[in-house]
Amino acid sequence: MMPFVPWKAAARLDDATLARRVADGDREALALAYARESGPVYRYALALCGNASWAADATQDAFIAFASRPGGYDAARGPLGAWLAGVARHALLAQWRASDGHASLGDADDPLDGTPFEVSIDALLVRRQDLDALWDAIRALPWPFREALVLVDLQERPYNEAAAIAGIALNTLRSRLHRARARLAATLNGARGDSP
Repeated sequence: MMPFVPWKAAARLDDATLARRVADGDREALALAYARESGPVYRYALALCGNASWAADATQDAFIAFASRPGGYDAARGPLGAWLAGVARHALLAQWRASDGHASLGDADDPLDGTPFEVSIDALLVRRQDLDALWDAIRALPWPFREALVLVDLQERPYNEAAAIAGIALNTLRSRLHRARARLAATLNGARGDSP
């Protein structure tokens, strides 16, 4: 086992060193990986499936996979966060397939939590309706389009990283993202009665 490294110093460890330390059985390194990456992985999973329970399970599956076989992560192929998101993605796909593609989408966190009290009730209702319409439109997208949109537009991941997580070619990602944006715009414009 490697010598003790203070938490702040450990926070600066690169992904390859972190994975090597986890492989050596260093629990502190695993805790550090979890502290650094669990939030983004969970938010990606939640945005993708819209179900807090599924997202939590997928995040847990990703970290169990990392803890049990840290050698499965190859730092030369990209960041640890992208690898973990890919594992979570596979867990979500397995859950989605097991449910015959009918994911429960109703328990995502409330996007209005923490809204200042100065906002009028009417403004809150309009904002809530707009957000509900947006999330309904995102959830209505086919999985491949939704995934591309979540990775690039919501998670703000670089295209090459998003393509690696989705396990597709860069041009395929771009095509799916273009189609997702077009469908989303058409759906939202149709809901408002606007012309596309």
